[in-house]
This record gives sequence, structure tokens and C-alpha cells, in this order.
Amino acid sequence: MNQIKMVALDMDGTLLDSQKNISDRNHRALMACAERGIRIVPATGRAVHGISEKIKALPGVRYAIATNGGVVADLAEGKNLRTCAISNVQTLQILRMIEKYPAMYDPYIEGWAITQPEFIEHLDQYGISPVMQKMVHATRKTVPNIIRFVEETGKEAEKINVFFADLQQREKLRRELEQVEGLFVSSSLYNNLEINRKEATKGNALLWLADYLDIPRSAVMAFGDGENDVSMLKAAGIGVAMENGVKAAKEAADHITVSNDEDGVAVALEQLVLGQDGGRSWT
Repeated sequence: MNQIKMVALDMDGTLLDSQKNISDRNHRALMACAERGIRIVPATGRAVHGISEKIKALPGVRYAIATNGGVVADLAEGKNLRTCAISNVQTLQILRMIEKYPAMYDPYIEGWAITQPEFIEHLDQYGISPVMQKMVHATRKTVPNIIRFVEETGKEAEKINVFFADLQQREKLRRELEQVEGLFVSSSLYNNLEINRKEATKGNALLWLADYLDIPRSAVMAFGDGENDVSMLKAAGIGVAMENGVKAAKEAADHITVSNDEDGVAVALEQLVLGQDGGRSWT
């Protein structure tokens, strides 16, 4: 068994199943970790307010990595410990680039994803599944006009998310964004792009939080499935990718567990951390 002191978990496609629920088995495994004093850290592309209350209520959860590392939050104190955001000027520059495309865009500002009526009322037009639509409705704050809101408030963006129905347009925008200095462009879904400040990665945030809590890197385990999880899987002492994960995540990981719909987080924790023999051979 490994002497793990912190477990960082991507949510969508990793801890949560395809219906965006946490299974009983995953919940029990995390409870067992918390009882051993292991810190449980949601590490998500979602904003802080997009993390479900059931996950926040787990005994081992106090800190969270949100918006792909744009924020490290102390949930108990209700404050950000570290913020690595895109400046207001650059946020507006990016949004004006994106608005030329047939895409839905959401800047993540002060813990919320910001949308506008023409997007939130027409999610079908952007290739968003019914399950994702439910999550989007639950995690967005609506303003009359996103760009005007960003102009008038002068706020920075923790992240900018973009959904596409046309994947060729997605790749075209990605190439354009990758020419902009100071940005990190990744993806967590087949039809989205996620734009952060270059330094804002889950991996950088994980290392910062481990140092803040005086936990050695070797005592950190991380789980993920997406392109935006690669830096975290590499940064952790033990990185575990999901069977449903993208190739880059699997290549970055030390282990590959079963899928998010097969309780992959619990399977790995039971055998690698909790010492329960599930019959799986790990390499």
C-alpha cells in the first residue's frame, strides 16, 4: 500500500459517471480515505460553484482545484488561496475572437460560469448532450450580454469555455488561440475548448496545494480522463487514468483503472490505497 496523504480527483468523466452522479462505491471509497486522514481534493474544470454539494460534504474535502487550476480554493473559508486568471484586457480579446465563430462561450468569473440567453436557451445548437445540458443549466449565471458584462465589470476570467457543434470550426479556433501569447488551450470534451492563462494548469495547482499543505509529491495521487488532466497526472506521485480517458491521459499516467461507469476511482483506491484485494493486477 502507498502512504497517500492527498487524492486529487477530476470530476466529469472520472469521479462522476456518465449521468453526472457519484456512485455509492466511489463514495464509500472516498469516505474510507477520509477516515484515514487523506485529503480529498476535487480538481475540476468547473468553477467553484459548479462542484456538487455531495462532494463538498465529504469529510476529507476542504480544498478544491477549480477552472483547470485557475483557482485553488479553501471551501471551508469560502475564499481563494491562489488565483491565476486571464486579465480583463486579454479576456475581452479572446471573447471577441470567439464571437466570430458558431460557438457558445462562457467566461468563468469569481466562481461562476457566465452565459447569456441566446446560449443557455439554445444548447442543442452547440452539440451539448441532454445530460450536459442539465449540468450547464445548474452551473451558469446568466447576464444579458457576456462581452458587455466583462467590459463593464472589468473582471478577469479564471477560464473561458467554448462549445462547438462544428468540430472543424473548433480546430480552426484552437489553432488561432494557440498563436496568442500567454494562454494554455486544452479540452475535456470532444466538442469543447478550455482556455486558461498559461500558468493555470491542474498540475501547477496540485503542486502548489501540496506544498501549501506540506505534503510531499510522492504522497499525492491524482485521477483524470481528459487532456486537461495530463499535467496533474504527471505532477502527482501516482497518476491514475480512466479506461474511458483520452490517449494523452493514459500515456501520462502510472496506472489505468476501469471506466468512470465501472467505479474506476473506487477500484484503484481500494487496491492501491486501502489495501483491499479486488483481483486486478496493477503495473
